[in-house]
Amino acid sequence: MNLNLITQGAEHIYLACGPTDFRKQIEGLAALVSLRYHLDPYSPACVFLFCNRKKNCLKALRFDKDGFLLATKKLLPDMVFQWPKSKEEIRDITSQQVRLSVGQGIGGNPAYLPFKVPA
Repeated sequence: MNLNLITQGAEHIYLACGPTDFRKQIEGLAALVSLRYHLDPYSPACVFLFCNRKKNCLKALRFDKDGFLLATKKLLPDMVFQWPKSKEEIRDITSQQVRLSVGQGIGGNPAYLPFKVPA
């Protein structure tokens, strides 16, 4: 996923640490942002990033003047994101950290484990 498309111009990029129930769609994720993290999901200046329990899927939520955008990235089998574990925490990260997250991971760990294409 080219996160630059959804994070471009955002003043705040929030990473929801710990696993998120990926049965939640736009309304459920917006409620999570509001009720658990006490942030405004309707702020067009904010992007919210979530990862599933298996750490192989990422969702990005952003409000854009007239509605929400929800982008999803699912990694190939045997690949996982290195994601912070603290369930109640949310981190405000920079766009540079988002760009690095695909290659380096949050906190300097690899973003995902290597994948070998079967012969």
